[in-house]
Amino acid sequence: MPDSLVMVPYNRRAAVAYAHRWAYGRNPAYYDYEEIGGDCTNFASQCLYAGTGVMNYTPTFGWYYIDGGDKAPAWTGVPYFYNFMTREERSPGPFGVEIPPERLDLLRPGDFAQLRFSTEVFGHTPIIVEIGQPATLSNILVAAHTQDADYRPLDSYYYLELRFIHILGAYSNRGERPGGLLGLFSRL
Repeated sequence: MPDSLVMVPYNRRAAVAYAHRWAYGRNPAYYDYEEIGGDCTNFASQCLYAGTGVMNYTPTFGWYYIDGGDKAPAWTGVPYFYNFMTREERSPGPFGVEIPPERLDLLRPGDFAQLRFSTEVFGHTPIIVEIGQPATLSNILVAAHTQDADYRPLDSYYYLELRFIHILGAYSNRGERPGGLLGLFSRL
């Protein structure tokens, strides 16, 4: 399968535009998980899909959304999102690398922060929508669901640990038309 994959660039502007559009609302095309554990990673996945247009429909270990009851754990679960995005094998879908907090200069709008609060597991995934120069935790601004926010400074959260995911692009099957906003832009 890896030989049939092509790299698709990440449209960061499309992902950030989606984040601004839906930060304080809910896209009716997606289920709102707010009342059953939180909607932050569902929102992050929607933003990422708007910027890549590629899903991975592998049962259990993929990254996809069909409907509220048929989606991959990585679409809505914070640690699963991280594991899928930082996977080493080439497979369809977006991919990235972890960026340590001491390398804020490597982050770009459209990347993701993950915060660990009082438990052993990371529990929140906001999308970075703006970064000041030089980048600091007070001028890295995020959008998120579950305590909805847009342009929220990252240092306004109380957390025990912080990590970042820098998105590099996505792999798509050769000849497959990407969906999402990226697919829409490529057809205009």
